Amino acid sequence: MAAVSSVRSGSDQISGTQNPIVDRLKILYPMVNEEETPLPRSWSPKDKYNYIGLSQNNLRVHYKGHGKTHKDAASVRATNPIPASCGLYYFEVKIVSKGRDGYMGIGLSAHGVNMNRLPGWDKHSYGYHGDDGHSFCSSGTGQPYGPTFTTGDVIGCGVNLIDNTCFYTKNGHNLGIAFTDLPPNLYPTVGLQTPGEVVDANFGQAPFVFDIEDMMKELRSRIRTTIHNYPVPSSQGEWQAILHKMVSTYLVHHGYCATAEAFANGTGQVFDEEITSIKNRQRILKLVLAGRMGEAIDTTTRLYPGLLEHNLNLLFMLKCRQFVEMVNGSDSEVRCSSRSHFSPSPTAPSVIQSTKVYNGSNSSSNRVKDSVEEMNLQNSIGSVNGSTEGEQNGIKIKTEEESNDDIEMETSPSEERNGHTNGYQNGTSHEDAVEDMDVDPPSSRRQLCGGSKSAVERMLEFGRGLYHMSQRLMQEQGKDENNKKMLQDAFSLLAYSNPWASPVGWQLDPVQRETVCAALNSAILERAGLPRRAPLEVAVAHARELVATMSRAGLGSCAFTCVDDLLQH
Repeated sequence: MAAVSSVRSGSDQISGTQNPIVDRLKILYPMVNEEETPLPRSWSPKDKYNYIGLSQNNLRVHYKGHGKTHKDAASVRATNPIPASCGLYYFEVKIVSKGRDGYMGIGLSAHGVNMNRLPGWDKHSYGYHGDDGHSFCSSGTGQPYGPTFTTGDVIGCGVNLIDNTCFYTKNGHNLGIAFTDLPPNLYPTVGLQTPGEVVDANFGQAPFVFDIEDMMKELRSRIRTTIHNYPVPSSQGEWQAILHKMVSTYLVHHGYCATAEAFANGTGQVFDEEITSIKNRQRILKLVLAGRMGEAIDTTTRLYPGLLEHNLNLLFMLKCRQFVEMVNGSDSEVRCSSRSHFSPSPTAPSVIQSTKVYNGSNSSSNRVKDSVEEMNLQNSIGSVNGSTEGEQNGIKIKTEEESNDDIEMETSPSEERNGHTNGYQNGTSHEDAVEDMDVDPPSSRRQLCGGSKSAVERMLEFGRGLYHMSQRLMQEQGKDENNKKMLQDAFSLLAYSNPWASPVGWQLDPVQRETVCAALNSAILERAGLPRRAPLEVAVAHARELVATMSRAGLGSCAFTCVDDLLQH
């Protein structure tokens, strides 16, 4: 498992801007949703006996009691129980000092177990003790298990959440299974009993001494074999027909006309939608994916009259995306040829910052005075209209010769990456005779609205109309947080001299077009009485939800049942 190998390769592979603890644990346990089931990351300063002292970010444990009898034993639990979705959980403890007698226990315990004991002495408590090498399973009587351990040794404790077993390691060597039939929701636990005993814990924030890669590979392979060998009804023909139908509907749903026709001819499938309708949808989706939102909206209105008029929230989403594409310089509204180009000077402020205060001469009677979005747009419009030809409030107008380089277009890395993200991007293949779509210019050479002064004016005027549309929607339908956020995000692009490198620049990534594409495609299909989502995608979504349900139910197999990984093998 390459991911686990990278954990052991050292911290040099982890970016300095990232938290190495988070990165390592997420690589080790990718199926864990920490919003629902947080991972153990340190010892709990609250869930311990008072003879236990903590230091070094609650990862070092030292004994501070009297240590005269076993009644002076003290333990501490981790901050959180082990999530079942780990599949295979592992932590290590280094013996910094064995202290006077080395009466140390390493193991697991359930919430509420007495902390005035070494792990393993009470019910639902399990421990491996250093002084005699015995394992203690919910009893004060130990069983011979492994070697003793002392200063300098590293003891690991692993929990197989599929088989509900526990094993230990010493200095990187597996000592075998110590406990079986473990209950769920156990906490990593350590216990000390005599003065001078000090141990450090590693919950995965640093490379382990023991290599758990092979064990994880074995469990993953075992789960995959179980899935592949799961018995299905003997009527193979019926299952094959269902699968063929799912594949056919997927191809039709995403507009793969030529592939869908070839597949239908080979399997005897019948389309639920006419080829002409499929091609119409494909044409619209290609316009969206090319960033030509104005044309996409016009084409949708022409081919599917009334669709957008009866779905104003969808129309608002499309218009918000059109505003973003205007900033991007991709929409046809701002790609009209204009011979006067401009680019920001090295110290050019944002569109909003560089404008003068709007004098109100162009204000409409229904403007909302206290709206930040409206005032920003109005100020921007006023400054564009009132500036000189030579220089636009700190934005230099370029000559025709200077702007020639800006006309060249190349495919950006993000566009190349997005070519394989989902059905909509893949649907832009050349299997049908649809006009070629222009690509976006590389981000290092992009300019606001493609570098056209008149395009900026059109964008700002369009923004005013978009704002008023949001006000009408709010009056007619009530407050909509999604619409409000879309508008705020889109208008926020104007606050930066280089929107592509700004905190809201993610909107300008072509991959964001896919969400709009999916919503529009679903609306068109629904109008035709067809499913909003392809059955194949619904089946995959159901599978993912089942895996999440397995996790919540405490089934460790979910850790090695990643749907995306299974689909790739």
